[in-house]
Amino acid sequence: MLKIIKLPLQILKDMANSKQSIKRARQNADRYKLKHSQRSQARTAVKAVRNAIAENNKESATELLKTAQKVLDSTAAKKVIHKNAAARTKSRLVKAVKELS
Repeated sequence: MLKIIKLPLQILKDMANSKQSIKRARQNADRYKLKHSQRSQARTAVKAVRNAIAENNKESATELLKTAQKVLDSTAAKKVIHKNAAARTKSRLVKAVKELS
């Protein structure tokens, strides 16, 4: 007999009735929460650099660029975003910071 696990009702409704599928749904939900927050952190770091570039603040932009590069590298290493997407974003940010006078 299956043991009832506390999951949101929507997940229980939409899945098969096996221990394996219940566990998988729980793992996917946990993984989504983690990756979602990491992706959000990366977006925020990139947005901060772009705002500094828009304000023509080169010192601030270079400092924020360093943190953004670290965040992008770590999210790419964890496979939250693709490594080429991280490289492309970093490249575009570096180019934009260099163009500041």
